[in-house]
Amino acid sequence: MPSGTLDSKMGLELLEVSASKSVGRYPVEGNTQPDGIWHGGASGVAVESLASISGLAAVGDGGTVVGVDLNVSHLRSAKSGWVVATAEALRIGGSLASYEVRLSNDGTLIAVGRVTLRLFRPESAEADLPASEMS
Repeated sequence: MPSGTLDSKMGLELLEVSASKSVGRYPVEGNTQPDGIWHGGASGVAVESLASISGLAAVGDGGTVVGVDLNVSHLRSAKSGWVVATAEALRIGGSLASYEVRLSNDGTLIAVGRVTLRLFRPESAEADLPASEMS
């Protein structure tokens, strides 16, 4: 992750990246509430980030994505180790994509989220041609 991003500050390590599935992990240590358990806001960041990473793979170089809807259900707490986030595409369309993201800690499901992304695909080379030159 680029230096200075929220994900780099949280210690994200990417394990797999594709348009349909991305996997990464975050250390619990340093991403906790004052009582030492994984922070719910960290879950929100992980859910949106892993979905967005897959979304960026879907739009390709020169494209970008923004989240338009995010929800997270917190199921259990985590106190140590790593939280693994797995984003899987539910649907990738022309301008919107939806992903489900599952967070686990030592194999135990701790949160599930869903993200809808607005996809901004790069302009095609044809878009720069005058209408008279397009076939």
